[in-house]
Amino acid sequence: MKRITLITGGQRSGKSSYAQKLALTLSLNPVYVATSAVWDEEHRQRIERHKADRGAEWTNIEELKELQNINVEGRVVVIDCVTLWSTNFFSEYEGDTLQSLEAITSRFDQFVQQDAHFIFVTNEIGLGGISANDLQRRFTDLIGWVNQYIASKSDEVILMVSSIPMKIK
Repeated sequence: MKRITLITGGQRSGKSSYAQKLALTLSLNPVYVATSAVWDEEHRQRIERHKADRGAEWTNIEELKELQNINVEGRVVVIDCVTLWSTNFFSEYEGDTLQSLEAITSRFDQFVQQDAHFIFVTNEIGLGGISANDLQRRFTDLIGWVNQYIASKSDEVILMVSSIPMKIK
């Protein structure tokens, strides 16, 4: 059963919707792992709306960093999203890309040792211009390296463009 799918694309490209639909075709009770910290009241309400939209068939888990501690053995699991998960490390390590990358890839490797179907959602943030801001450039580098790492370990990579899935791998 072990399988890794990476779904990538720009903001509002339909990544999360596609990931959820895919999970529901594979399981009657998939797992949804949310990696976002709650920034403010508007964001908290948005998270609650997303939970309600997913419905009762989903097992919802919120975990900011330690995915390897979640038991998803034998399940279909959507991890939404790699970008926010990476942000949590980037913040903790004060913008140190190499330390963040090491922590992320180590936890990823531990997490995917389980016999499960993993569906990772991420963002392609490096498709635009190069930022004049050093911190933004380092974060773009980090996400690019993390995405490359996960893609190299994935059985399937899907690029979402305007809600249209394009199989890359």
